[in-house]
Amino acid sequence: MKRILSTTRGRVAAAAAAITAVLLLAYGMPALALAGEVPPGTDAGGVDISGLSPEAARARLEEEFGRPGPLKVEAAGRTVTMKPKDLGVTLDAGATVARAMDGHTTPAGIARSLFGTRTVPPAVEVDDDLLDRRIAALARKVDRRPREGAIAYRGLEPQVTLPTAGRVLDRKEAARAIREAFLARRDEVTLPVRTTPPSVPAAKVREIAASTARAAVAGPLTLTAGDERASLSRDQLASRLRFVPDGHGGMRPAFDASTLVDDLRDDLVAEERRPRDAAFRIANGRPQVVPSRAGRDIDPDGLAKAVTSALASGERVVEVPVVQAQPDLTTAKAKRLGVREKVGSYTTQHPCCAPRVTNIHRIADIVDGHLVMPGQTFSLNGLVGRRDRARGFVEAPMIMNGRFVNDVGGGVSQFATTMFNAVFFGGFEDVQHTPHQYYISRYPAGRESTVSFPQPDFRWRNDSRYGVLIKTSYTDTSITVDFWSTKRWDIESESSGRYNVKGFRKMKDSGPDCLPMEGVQGFAIDVWRIFKKGGKVVRKQRFHTVYQPEPRLTCTART
Repeated sequence: MKRILSTTRGRVAAAAAAITAVLLLAYGMPALALAGEVPPGTDAGGVDISGLSPEAARARLEEEFGRPGPLKVEAAGRTVTMKPKDLGVTLDAGATVARAMDGHTTPAGIARSLFGTRTVPPAVEVDDDLLDRRIAALARKVDRRPREGAIAYRGLEPQVTLPTAGRVLDRKEAARAIREAFLARRDEVTLPVRTTPPSVPAAKVREIAASTARAAVAGPLTLTAGDERASLSRDQLASRLRFVPDGHGGMRPAFDASTLVDDLRDDLVAEERRPRDAAFRIANGRPQVVPSRAGRDIDPDGLAKAVTSALASGERVVEVPVVQAQPDLTTAKAKRLGVREKVGSYTTQHPCCAPRVTNIHRIADIVDGHLVMPGQTFSLNGLVGRRDRARGFVEAPMIMNGRFVNDVGGGVSQFATTMFNAVFFGGFEDVQHTPHQYYISRYPAGRESTVSFPQPDFRWRNDSRYGVLIKTSYTDTSITVDFWSTKRWDIESESSGRYNVKGFRKMKDSGPDCLPMEGVQGFAIDVWRIFKKGGKVVRKQRFHTVYQPEPRLTCTART
């Protein structure tokens, strides 16, 4: 019995040994065969790397993922073409191969290699900072804020500007799409763009225009300041009123009061209560400061808020905020301006009593006492505006299109010429002056300027660190412009002889508006402004002027 058991055990052990040997052989031979190679049936991002050595597998991956070349990135019609590495996206071929070979010699790996396939996701390195910067640069070209709707007025009629949607690049999804395009080895990718709606829909804008905006200008507003009253007409209201989004899906009135205060001040704030700027007067041949005064004035921002609040609530009476106000030019500031001596002066002559003299005197009165601050550019048209009968200007001859014609304000070029010479000898910067087309004998040749409205203008800049006080005076036969400031230069003038002289032609005209012209030769001339300090020449400035021949025009009576 014992022998039988012993024999049986021997046979079992022999069989187990045989099975083990078979298994070891079945595992060992494939393991030995697969050692050092990428397993069969291995795919990495669509690239077959089966049976390759690690080095060959890396080379194939780098070749395949580099084959598509630059990536065309498009968003909302904007396109950039860049290499993936310049977008911060690169393939780690070594890590990808390592993934493919991980566990391939285990029994499970051997079985999968012998009887199945394996797909390995490529190992991608992403420089998030670089990719974010590239996407942000594209977003700056793509993103567009919604254009909000608005309501303004043409006359008294509300005019609607309809809103339009905006757009924004979805940056997070854009980064994902670029990575996916790289993995799929595509050569182009379209990035997602979201639409951003305006805060107020178009239908709502139209509704407010037809109701609230129309009601806002249905009648005038009554403005009060204590016991004082004024009226804001429908036209005044409409020209300064808009409706804009209120941030809560509706629209609110927005009123611009910045240009309205000057119109209302006389009605709502007594003159003796208003601030008064410091000024200058000439006494005993020297400038003296007339002290400033604090006072009460309309607050533009407060007025705008009061009007918009009234319109929003449907009120037609507005309490205007009047606040304590300081003058723009205080006594202390005026004293620091250095207005202490005459630095430039010029006088021109004219015959007495012609209509043009009225215009010369009128423009002189407007300019008299004007203060030009350091660095400021003075514009004659900007200060005086259009010459009209309402302010005392009359018709007088002027040059227009090469002929003398009568026009309101004619003759004021003599004032411009006089001021130009005060600028010249005061040493200030000439910004814009336009010589007359024809030479006029009462002016110094090459040192004169015409002016009309709106152009040509006469402009000069106070390029000093001192204020310049302009004082004007006149007689029946002369006009004088004086500049008071702090003297910087001694100015001299030199002129060339007249050259390129041209004769004039003779003409006749029987028209009812004909004004005769005496005929003057044309010529060119150069004038130098010489800047001196301490008797030494510092610099010279050349003014080149060309005058056209003035025809001799004879006006003949119609037959």
